[in-house]
Amino acid sequence: MTIEQIRTHFPLLQTETVYGKPLVYLDNAATAQRLDAVLDREAELSRHANANIHRAVHRLSSLATDAYENTRDRVKDFIGAGSREEIVFTSGTTAAINLVAFSFGEAFVGEGDEIIVSEVEHHSNIVPWQLMAQRKKAVLKVLPVDESGHLMVERLEKLLSQRTKIVAISHISNVLGLVNPVTEIVRICHKNGVPVLIDGAQGIVHEKVNVSELDCDFYAFSGHKIYAATGTGVLYGKKKWLDAMPPYMGGGEMIETVRFSGTTYAPLPEKFEAGTQNFTGIPTLAPAMDAMDAWREDPQWNREMDAVRDYVLSALTADPRVRLFGVPRGTSEKIPLFSFVVDGVHHEDLALILDKMGIAVRSGQMCAEPTMDRFGVTGMLRASFGPYNTMAEAEAFIKGLNKAIDMLL
Repeated sequence: MTIEQIRTHFPLLQTETVYGKPLVYLDNAATAQRLDAVLDREAELSRHANANIHRAVHRLSSLATDAYENTRDRVKDFIGAGSREEIVFTSGTTAAINLVAFSFGEAFVGEGDEIIVSEVEHHSNIVPWQLMAQRKKAVLKVLPVDESGHLMVERLEKLLSQRTKIVAISHISNVLGLVNPVTEIVRICHKNGVPVLIDGAQGIVHEKVNVSELDCDFYAFSGHKIYAATGTGVLYGKKKWLDAMPPYMGGGEMIETVRFSGTTYAPLPEKFEAGTQNFTGIPTLAPAMDAMDAWREDPQWNREMDAVRDYVLSALTADPRVRLFGVPRGTSEKIPLFSFVVDGVHHEDLALILDKMGIAVRSGQMCAEPTMDRFGVTGMLRASFGPYNTMAEAEAFIKGLNKAIDMLL
């Protein structure tokens, strides 16, 4: 299976042009394009099974419930979870992390306790912990990164203390594109009796994740980054933690009994799925995961993707005008995501010129302002490649970037 063959399964890429030029979509780290099977599944459910799940005995509700709950089993298998009760559906990574920050904080964090995050987290893995720390009068501590963007894991054990309640870390930085040593981080934390949440928004896209082997306590990711519908996400949590945590939201479906004298809650995972769920969107995770499994098993696709990554990495590191962030020690730890600045050129100006060439990239702070502060910049330009980006598109990006730089310098 070649990249060109995979590309045919993404309808937007077959038709869309920008200013009369073929679209080169390189903002995949923000939102990936949707598969034809995903679009078909969502449309099918909207047309033929549009009814609330779990609550009724009529045929449409049964169809919708089956589609939703069968997806839970597919997700369990995709990430190697121990049971379907450990799979909680959310609206995305942000909602999943907020759920843990609130509910875990209510159950286990008190005044003077500590939470550890890294210096290069997405805002969604910083702000929820800050809110919880403010509410519980806890302390947020930060694991730093070195100049190349690697986590200084050797400092982690010294940061841990008897008051550390949880460590929250990204599998892969959405700015640096480096695969973090999460297995080692989990090992160190568990040796010290500390649970670990992993922000897998980028990790689930580029790594084969097995949460049982990884032994993380929580793993969060979004559907819209893995070619499924927007407004979909997953929180994996070990049953022992989810059982002990109070609900994040109250309302329909998360209850067992409701009395004015008190309410009891539904068993997992329903305890954390209040209200009407995204019953046409969540089932699109299944065809997306089926496709990802097929690509990952294909050596031809893997070779082509590695070649695209290596070409762009080589071109950017060889250009003295470009300062690349997230420089790998070896290409295996680098995903095809490249954030950089050009001295004397504003990142947004570069992005606007590239857009006129039909090349879509991201500019700004990438929802990671502390990362910008760490490297002393106000923003960066990011090109993030997906499974459908060809070598010809990589070459067009480098050619377009050179032309844009020449125009601005």
